[in-house]
Amino acid sequence: MISPEAPGPDFLEFLYAWNLRAGISTPGVHRRIARWLMARHAADDRRLLLMAFRGCGKSTLIGLWCAWRLSVQPELRVLVLAADHSLAARMVATVRRIIERHPLCRHLLGGDESWASDRFTVKRRGAIREPSMLAQGIGGNVTGARAELIICDDVEVAGNCDTPGKREELRERLSECEFILTPGGTILFVGTPHCAESLYAPPETEGAYLSTYRRLRVPLLDAAGRSAWPERFPREGIQSLRDRVGPLQFRRQMMLECASSGAARLDPALLVRYGEECDYREANGRPILSLLGRRLVSGGGFWDPAYGRAGQGDSSVLAATFSDGEGNHYLHRLAYITQNPDAQPDPATQQCRRVATIAKELLLPVVRVETNGIGKFLPPLLRREMSRAGAACTVVEHHSHKAKADRILGALDPVMAARRLHAHEAVFRTAFPQEMAEWKPGANGARDDALDAVAGCLLAEPVRLPSLPPAPRGASWRG
Repeated sequence: MISPEAPGPDFLEFLYAWNLRAGISTPGVHRRIARWLMARHAADDRRLLLMAFRGCGKSTLIGLWCAWRLSVQPELRVLVLAADHSLAARMVATVRRIIERHPLCRHLLGGDESWASDRFTVKRRGAIREPSMLAQGIGGNVTGARAELIICDDVEVAGNCDTPGKREELRERLSECEFILTPGGTILFVGTPHCAESLYAPPETEGAYLSTYRRLRVPLLDAAGRSAWPERFPREGIQSLRDRVGPLQFRRQMMLECASSGAARLDPALLVRYGEECDYREANGRPILSLLGRRLVSGGGFWDPAYGRAGQGDSSVLAATFSDGEGNHYLHRLAYITQNPDAQPDPATQQCRRVATIAKELLLPVVRVETNGIGKFLPPLLRREMSRAGAACTVVEHHSHKAKADRILGALDPVMAARRLHAHEAVFRTAFPQEMAEWKPGANGARDDALDAVAGCLLAEPVRLPSLPPAPRGASWRG
């Protein structure tokens, strides 16, 4: 049994005092969340879910909430669960720093037990086995622990919910919370959805895991399109963020929708069409490759090989892209590589010669060969043909670990939403636009070989932010 709460300031006053000491204001979205936490605590609600957009500061706010709960109930035991131990330890370390510095937590200092980054014990009465606050990863062993308050902070992440098996394992791990929680205790989930079958699915969804939980949902934009935190997320910044992450991830992480990847369609109309060829020249002894009047800074090819006959089975596709310094990508060539099985040399050598010819023609510095399937033995053969063709092109073996649909969406969705993927008019004369329009994640029989090759090119490119003009300067002796 823990002692009843001692009278003192409410959580909103606790939050104001902390921000005043730090010299910062308390944004409206934080006041809204704080009032909700106070109302749920006053109503004795024991199962809570807080969903707030990424960058909202919800974990920091929940850390302050934990410090306030300890300030009024020093005997409280708090367990923080996260996707891994390091994430949980960050929250515990934050609460420890708050207790060390908050003027309303001075009576908690002076305990003679643990005071580490992932666990600490405040000054309290009685001999209690568990620390005041403990961090644990969802995969760790928490059997035997006890807590009056369990914080499940970002227990769902992209890496543990992308397959039905992982989602089932996550739910089994979380079911242990009911055995750790003391009678009358509280469980608070904090996070954002990462998949259509999310833990945080709406209560009306069939099989919703947290259907009985009282919840607060704080998306970045309200129904009228107003920002929940306009000082930090103005309209222009929101649009830029949507362009960078793509509409699917924006809906999930910022609008808190359990959106299915099947709802994301790749629209060929979002491709920026051009017809110019690359221009190679040398200036002051330095080679320069430009396109559409813009200097190109990188480029390369990605080959997804296959040995099937034309129109049968998978296609053997080579995609070649370039990038400029402003973050624009140019799909300059898309070649469906074919071979004649009845001719000499062998089909593998025929394909490698065709790839080497294209690499030399486009001055590609590198070609990556996917080696997941039949491509395992092709890189040495391709290097030989590159040498015979006189192509100064490096051959790199590439093994894909993510699912093909995830690779395609992760590569194409953001750049197309930002209108930063240009395509040569020759690309529109291939089956690529039709393949893009008909593609749907998870659909059987849909052609996606060209999409996979283009995605491989884009994912190999580093992210480049558009350069800004230099800041204006006044007169200087340096000119």
